Amino acid sequence: MFGRRPRALHIRLRDLLWPRAGWRRIGVYFSHRVRRLPGSPQSIAAGFAFGVAVSFTPLIGFHFVLAAVLAWATGGSILASAIGTAVGNPWTFPVIWFAAYRVGAWAIGAPAAGQPPDAFTMASIVDNPGAVFLPMAIGGVPLALGSWLVSFWLVRRAVARYQHMRKTRIERRRRTRPEVLDG
Repeated sequence: MFGRRPRALHIRLRDLLWPRAGWRRIGVYFSHRVRRLPGSPQSIAAGFAFGVAVSFTPLIGFHFVLAAVLAWATGGSILASAIGTAVGNPWTFPVIWFAAYRVGAWAIGAPAAGQPPDAFTMASIVDNPGAVFLPMAIGGVPLALGSWLVSFWLVRRAVARYQHMRKTRIERRRRTRPEVLDG
């Protein structure tokens, strides 16, 4: 009786592909979420960077697990690594896969360097590991390293700045109204 009215299928599909609030708002939300995570700027940035870097590998289905294991092994934030894997999504995977394939094909000197197969699908990746998966795996390594460095630097800087501003704001409140914060 008081529940939401069911929306039409085409509206639900549209909202899935293009959120009503917009992609900018989702980006701002994730930015706030990462900056507010508990931990040092280095651990949050390392976890997020591992999530981003793992998104450049062709190991679909293992991104969360691999990012969490790498973050845990290096003392990074596991939650930040899960958020970082959101870089690999249906909108970015085609670009990531194509770039990884081109770099890998160039690195191994494949005859059709940079030209993906006609059917660049998940099935073609699994069916032709030497022709598709191997170049993507090799090409994903330098892309993952580069993305790790960039995302680590950006997130570490943003989190350190946010934590410093928050600490300053709390100290300012404590000096102006000590009875409210201490009592």
